[in-house]
Amino acid sequence: MAPQRFHEQFEQIQRSMRDVPLAMGPDDSAEFIYEKGYVLVRDGEDARVVEDTVRAHFTADPDLVQDHVRRAGPRTNRSGITRIQVGDPGAGDRSGDPTVAHALRALRETEGRAGRRLVSRNHLVGITGGVNSCPGDEPAPAPLADGTNPTAAEGVHDPDSAVGVLVIDTGLMHDYRAFPLLAHTEGDFQVQECDDQGVLRQYVGHGTFIAGLVAAVAPNTDITVRGTLHDAGAILESEFGEKLFEAVDAGGWPDILSLSAGTSNGRTDGLLGVEAFMRELRDQRTLLVAAAGNNGSATPFWPAAYADLPDFQDVVLSVGALRGDGEFGACFSNHGGWVKVYAPGERLTSALTGFDGPVPYVYQHSTYDACRYGFGYSCTCRSPRHTGVLSETGGTAEPDQVMFEGYAQWSGTSFATPLVAGMVAAHMSAQAERDPRVARYKMLAANSGYAEVRGAHVPALRPPTWRPVSVTPPAPRS
Repeated sequence: MAPQRFHEQFEQIQRSMRDVPLAMGPDDSAEFIYEKGYVLVRDGEDARVVEDTVRAHFTADPDLVQDHVRRAGPRTNRSGITRIQVGDPGAGDRSGDPTVAHALRALRETEGRAGRRLVSRNHLVGITGGVNSCPGDEPAPAPLADGTNPTAAEGVHDPDSAVGVLVIDTGLMHDYRAFPLLAHTEGDFQVQECDDQGVLRQYVGHGTFIAGLVAAVAPNTDITVRGTLHDAGAILESEFGEKLFEAVDAGGWPDILSLSAGTSNGRTDGLLGVEAFMRELRDQRTLLVAAAGNNGSATPFWPAAYADLPDFQDVVLSVGALRGDGEFGACFSNHGGWVKVYAPGERLTSALTGFDGPVPYVYQHSTYDACRYGFGYSCTCRSPRHTGVLSETGGTAEPDQVMFEGYAQWSGTSFATPLVAGMVAAHMSAQAERDPRVARYKMLAANSGYAEVRGAHVPALRPPTWRPVSVTPPAPRS
């Protein structure tokens, strides 16, 4: 896969999070993004062991100095994580941080004796992040006359039986209530929708788009959107667990939690930063429906990959994306045994912004002449064609600008996820089932839909009001 888009998006996120130096990892590869100079460890005895071990290692290493080993302020909190500085955050470059790598290597023997992981990088958790660090594509304007896809399912909203759905994402756009389907949606507003030139900022409508998809599939829902991911759709792992707790504390544990964000970490045992939240989630009734990510990879993507761990198989439902016709996997979708179900995830149509008047958007990334992942259909790598400002920095091509007037087409496992969340909610309403985890199993047991993903036949959920989209290859670029 060409690294261009990852590097462009890395720089975009770094500009947004300018006070947090970031690096790509692990080491010199581009599998995830993490904070330079810091590691994460559980509070208490683990933190003391890590500090003592790293201090001893650094003292003996001529490239590192002892006074780099210190706590970066008090970090004891509900997430149970301490953030420890192990090096100068200004050292190294975007391709990696040798001080963090040294610290992790220094603790391997200690972790071996303890029989468990003690330390990890402080990963960046983002809107289906990782190699793409962004959804499957950028949004494209869609005519209001064509309506949404899926279209609104039949049904009424009953406040006494409505299913509670919590979306942890970017915030709601200021004019979201102009979209009739979102009449029963509330939550946080997007912090800043446009830049100083009045141009729509990247991914700000992500949470609104997701809420519209849930409402279209499941009209009997009360949807709450929390604007947790406001820095280009990203947040550090050290803060993510605490923000998840804050989101559920604000309104109580929902029936369904729809999460279209995460990260890979090169491991098969989850994220330290959400460990405490996942334990508490396990003891609740809430079902976490989580996006599998857009890396085109079989590498586990967290929190979605918790669906494959024995303690969380009943708790988490991981969702991959199907291409426009719903018959095969989308080129960008992560895949593998840890992805438990797939749903349409290409060129869905929902609310974005612009109901109060047209809003301009300038594309960030250029499309490719061929699919980044080697697929031959009309995928989102190639179509709709546009030139992006980040891709053309220093070049001669002008970036393309479009106007949004309400609806958008958008692709990604980010959007397959709320379709599945909505289908679980709709099943709960139709069957008068109050337990979302039970509803999930009953719905999948009754489902007869399958699709082909990388040669494997996998369960596929297709909302009844969803319409297939053409996957005919685009005409060659003139």
